[in-house]
Amino acid sequence: IVRLCNEYDVPFLPRGAGTSLAGGCLPVGGGVMIVLTRMKEILEINLRDRYAVVQPGVVNVWLTNALKGTGFHYAPDPSSQGACTIGGNVATNSGGPHTLKYGVTVNHVLGVEAVLADGRLATFGGPVEDSPGLDLVGAIVGSEGTLAIVTKVWVRLTRDPQGYRTMLGIFDSVDDATAAISEIIGAGIVPAALEMMDRGILGALEEAFRFGFPLDAEAILLIEVDGLEAGLDEQRDRIAELCRNSGAREVRQAATAAERQKLWKCRKQAFGAIGRLSPSYCTQDGVVPRTQLPHILRVIRETGDRYGLRIVNVFHAGDGNIHPILLFDERDAEQVRNVMKASGEILQACLDCGGSVTGEHGIGVEKIGFMARMFSEDDLTVMGQLRRAFNPRNNLSPGKMLPTAGACGMEQKHPGRRAAM
Repeated sequence: IVRLCNEYDVPFLPRGAGTSLAGGCLPVGGGVMIVLTRMKEILEINLRDRYAVVQPGVVNVWLTNALKGTGFHYAPDPSSQGACTIGGNVATNSGGPHTLKYGVTVNHVLGVEAVLADGRLATFGGPVEDSPGLDLVGAIVGSEGTLAIVTKVWVRLTRDPQGYRTMLGIFDSVDDATAAISEIIGAGIVPAALEMMDRGILGALEEAFRFGFPLDAEAILLIEVDGLEAGLDEQRDRIAELCRNSGAREVRQAATAAERQKLWKCRKQAFGAIGRLSPSYCTQDGVVPRTQLPHILRVIRETGDRYGLRIVNVFHAGDGNIHPILLFDERDAEQVRNVMKASGEILQACLDCGGSVTGEHGIGVEKIGFMARMFSEDDLTVMGQLRRAFNPRNNLSPGKMLPTAGACGMEQKHPGRRAAM
């Protein structure tokens, strides 16, 4: 298919499960869509050498389930891991709640097999840790399908920790919660996960899951440490102390494995609970330095007030990866326009803080207009040269990631997403 598309100069692009929130899997201007979800085999699990080989259509959680009881797991765990594919994770360099300690997808990919834009099949990296030559694996991971179509992935397996301590810090002030984040990291503690949810989302989660979240709290921190049992209680106690010193009115610990699993279910299905708040929503994905979290959350609140929008927050606080969720009704044209304007202002505020317009969702078509604000002309020229080396005709995923003449900016795209989806 790729050879024919290249021969006749027909644009084409890969598509996984379609969970992209930035339009990365949509054909801009038409073309052939190559859907990879039928390539869904786990080809090999090698526990001795700590790697697995999977096809791109393998759903993230399938690999997790296949590894249960082996003493190993695949660390990247996006909130959509029950639906997103590993091929899609490779395309956007996905993260997840446990990014803070374990890193993003690129830290767990040893090699890829990929079809190049002219139809040739190439392998970069493989099962060994140190492959010679240029690090083209690092170039392909996160390239959003603009360099090649990945058909096989070698992923690193991580040994399961001996134990976990999962805590819930309850705060009456968002500023106190963000101060606790800085205190925890500043104390030299690296939690496996450090998530934040604000008051706006807690009601929907409580209605959906009946966990017992305090509905009068302004923010909660979901904090998890893992590793050797010998040091976990000390870390738990120190984190609880730091939270209380920062103003937490209560710090709870998950008493059982079932309670821990329910906490994580609440967090990972938070976006599904949004349907209880609004018929439509737009999720953004910016990154700021942790010390700028109080500022950016104030900007988000003020922006929502200015445009008459309700915005709730649930995000990866430990690495400053925010996910403001703008609630609206896509049947109201004025609300749609206001969502577009508010989203742009929030992302610009992230840049003004020294951050980024994406942490894990990718650029896609939604944020192309921001690339020239983030990178210099020389930066973009070098990226374009790399892309042309892989994709000289620009017929693989055209109009994605890098700005080109006529490329769609964020302001030209519709933000609507039905909450029931």
